[in-house]
Amino acid sequence: MVATASDPVDARPGAPAIEVQGLSKHYGPFVAVRNLSFSIPKGQIVGLLGPNGAGKSTTMKILTGFIGATSGTARVAGFDVASERIEAAARVGYLPENGPLYADMTPRRSLEFFGAARGLDRSTLDTRVAEIAAQCGLEQILDKPIGKLSKGLRQRVGLAQALLHDPEVLIMDEPTSGLDPNQIREFRDLVRQHRGRKTMLLSTHILQEIDALADRVLLIHAGELVFDGPASDLRVHGSLEEAFYRLTQSSNL
Repeated sequence: MVATASDPVDARPGAPAIEVQGLSKHYGPFVAVRNLSFSIPKGQIVGLLGPNGAGKSTTMKILTGFIGATSGTARVAGFDVASERIEAAARVGYLPENGPLYADMTPRRSLEFFGAARGLDRSTLDTRVAEIAAQCGLEQILDKPIGKLSKGLRQRVGLAQALLHDPEVLIMDEPTSGLDPNQIREFRDLVRQHRGRKTMLLSTHILQEIDALADRVLLIHAGELVFDGPASDLRVHGSLEEAFYRLTQSSNL
């Protein structure tokens, strides 16, 4: 059964919001993720940082159940994303870099479509569409075709879809890519509204996003974890940019 916004969707008692142990993903001889392990407690905003091709998107796709791991385990709210996929998916909102938006649909119709796919009943869905439209600033464009919206507004629609079923965990992959500075600021403000209430994993290679939003940084390079801690610890040996360069240029990784 798919959990709805009115159903109890609490994590298993004592379980971290996200837990990854020995996670690896191989595509033939290519290793996208190698023996990755980390744990994220409830309510924390974590930046998943790394250069292009580091394995960020692969990690997120495994966490959200879009692809399977070659080895290791990934759990969301205590549920294994491979063996308990429905239970885990009910607790996750996912905003991919290029979200599944249909240009001919309006935001209202899109939210209704994805809400129905999530198993929300009509009454709950109507309530949640109104609530999430207000949160994401979509009220004035709910009935305008998505194809006619700006990139920033489309990102708001994508975030609304991810939040529609009121998930415990929000996973976002390069959410501000392609946005102008004003749109980025607006998007960050939307994310901050949920600080402390939701656990968020934010994948990016944009260092400013880490400073603006993250409580903690996971830095991966060539599929391996090379740093885990607050952004302030990255600056011990210089700027965030210098630390990023130093940790992602080693030929031994």
